[in-house]
Amino acid sequence: MLINLTELFSLDGKEKAYTLDIEMDVFQAPDGAYPIVSKCPLTLKMKNLGGKKFLMEGRAELTLAIPCSRCLEPVDSLFELDICQELDLSMQQEDSEKGLDEQPYVIGFHLDVDQLIGNELLLNLPMKTLCREDCKGICNRCGTNLNYGSCSCDRNVPDPRMSAIQDIFQQFKEV
Repeated sequence: MLINLTELFSLDGKEKAYTLDIEMDVFQAPDGAYPIVSKCPLTLKMKNLGGKKFLMEGRAELTLAIPCSRCLEPVDSLFELDICQELDLSMQQEDSEKGLDEQPYVIGFHLDVDQLIGNELLLNLPMKTLCREDCKGICNRCGTNLNYGSCSCDRNVPDPRMSAIQDIFQQFKEV
């Protein structure tokens, strides 16, 4: 959803509040796509600070289904996003790139709400998601979820770097 910011240009100090539905159903992260399980509308307040500068304050709540880092079962993760940023629309695109003040959610004089929410989610993603603290993960041979039961795979995998020592032990066993 795009918000037209030109309606706020007319008067310095002018404020406008928005309540917007988040249109995206899947969040595309660098490591995969996470479905959005639940979402609350975004409340956003825009204030004209003068000189094509705006103060943007908002709040959104989303729940993503992120796979567990060990067993790959989906885990519902709640994100409470608090947004407080200043937008400067007077800067040319080259100036904002030089100052590393890129705002990919601003297109001309329009604000892309889904892109804004996507950026905030990306900044708030956890490093590791676990379904529970004592998650056992999956078997690296057969793929069985070890939280629900065990498998009959041989877990005694010799280290290939130790093959020379294993050969010595084998020679002594033959004697």
